[in-house]
Amino acid sequence: MTAVLTASTLPLPLLRRGKVREVYEVDAQTLLLVASDRVSAFDVVMAEPVPHKGAVLTQLSAFWFDRLAAVMPHHCLTADGEEIARRVPALAAHRTQIAGRAMLARRTTPVAFECVVRGYLSGSAWAEYRRSGTLAGEPLAPGLVESARLDPPIFSPATKAETGHDENVTFAHVVAALGRPFAERLRDASLAIYEAGRAYAAQRGIIIADTKFEFGTTADGQLLAIDEILTPDSSRFWPADQYAPSRGQPSFDKQPLRDYLAGLKQAGRWDGNAPPPALPPDVVQATSSRYRDAFRRLTGRELAIA
Repeated sequence: MTAVLTASTLPLPLLRRGKVREVYEVDAQTLLLVASDRVSAFDVVMAEPVPHKGAVLTQLSAFWFDRLAAVMPHHCLTADGEEIARRVPALAAHRTQIAGRAMLARRTTPVAFECVVRGYLSGSAWAEYRRSGTLAGEPLAPGLVESARLDPPIFSPATKAETGHDENVTFAHVVAALGRPFAERLRDASLAIYEAGRAYAAQRGIIIADTKFEFGTTADGQLLAIDEILTPDSSRFWPADQYAPSRGQPSFDKQPLRDYLAGLKQAGRWDGNAPPPALPPDVVQATSSRYRDAFRRLTGRELAIA
């Protein structure tokens, strides 16, 4: 069983420590992304890690990058730990930290927006629609219910927030910030990846209700998919055989964790801010199981763990 990793410490310059990942500089063209087992909910990082979570995020992203390469080029060079150690000799003595959870990637300039695609009305989109019949201030068709399928899927960009919540914005906002040609490239790439990903997932019994992509540009202007892609952290995965509109859906992600914390908030035992409450072992294990189940269903194989 892979050792649980709360935070990596590697002999490379650390560029950024996010909610889940550490990003290291290998050289001017290459980064190393290491997905820890940290987990956040309601924008608060929990004290307890979720076993195998980082390995699921890295290996599932690598699976999708490879499978969808013809749809969209990406930044992944390799997610094989031994190959990474060969390419970056400084990591040879740190195989336990990178095995299964590290990705060597091309360096890009990240685009300053989350590129969200919604194929079903859920989460913050449902909350806004229920209040005002809109999504990011733009009207949607009347009479929609929770978890309703959206045809065609909607490109729904959001600002990136290092802390706190991302904010849904209109496509016009992205056009104003980046120019229409580039905004349309982002929209078209996001919709193409989503359509290809959800068509494959449907064959595996999973509905990809919505997802968010990140993109970056290379020095020569090439647009690449970066970070993670179509994982339980960046997407809502629903079991197709349990789908029913007009209600929330069971999902292959951190739903057990969110449900537990929502119960504490409702009971007035947690105000939703740091420090987080302690998590019972059964909630941690149930969350880990959801992540591994999503990986198994989508890839058709067990998670590679050392």
